[in-house]
Amino acid sequence: MGTPLGDFVRAKRDSTQPQSLGLPERGRRRSPGLRRVDLATRAGISVEYLTRIEQGRDRNPSVAVVNALADALVLGPPERDHLRYLAKITGGVCSAHSRAAPPRRDVRPSVRQTLRLLEPGLATVTNQLGDILAHTSGYAAVTGAAGLLDGDSPNLTRYVFTDPRARTFFADWDAVADEQAFDLWRGPSAESFAWFTAHLAPVAGPDFTRRLHGHTVPQRGVLRLDHPAGHRLNLLRETLELPADAQQVVVLLPADGLTAQAVDHLCGTARARLRAIS
Repeated sequence: MGTPLGDFVRAKRDSTQPQSLGLPERGRRRSPGLRRVDLATRAGISVEYLTRIEQGRDRNPSVAVVNALADALVLGPPERDHLRYLAKITGGVCSAHSRAAPPRRDVRPSVRQTLRLLEPGLATVTNQLGDILAHTSGYAAVTGAAGLLDGDSPNLTRYVFTDPRARTFFADWDAVADEQAFDLWRGPSAESFAWFTAHLAPVAGPDFTRRLHGHTVPQRGVLRLDHPAGHRLNLLRETLELPADAQQVVVLLPADGLTAQAVDHLCGTARARLRAIS
């Protein structure tokens, strides 16, 4: 049985072309990417040890080995952080991690006050499941017309994978889908596992399940929205993590002048009233 760490290392090895690292092409092979011997040599470890890591038979690689693998694969900062995280949960923390407390749905008064200070800007509070727990009127003005806030318990992850309008609303739907699946995987708990197993996976289909275990570290560039009113919105995302609550405040900022004008137009008729859903 494999491990998240082994799966990620193997996936990165398979997706790395030898030429990109200055290595010679060794002819046709059954699987794409780097050979184990090439990666092991670059990382300064034995092929046997690399095989044990990839197959999940070694669950406690040292920090030096993890860093060596990151260097050998030329990982960027987000992927290096993810590799260290996978090494941590693979090395014995996994069982405790999977029993983490269910994500809280209430939003602390001070967090709600922070949102009020951001009115009429675009801001929301979410948890690790993608539940939208509170939002500004500006956020509702921009996302509500696309159906994101429909229902009593709006959820961004469910919307992305099950609502056909999401594929039109998000100009880069594939990138957003990668982000949502990655964030859900990174925040597992008994409640989140039950939720996506019972409610999301059966209706989201292979687009969701493939991404959930693919360990694709998202780039999180400019968020591009095609608003139903005809506006193309290019938005920057600033995230304030709330570790004690397992929540985050996400603020969307116009990335250019045309987007700023469109946001002003969309928010012009919105009432400056914070909505707390939880």
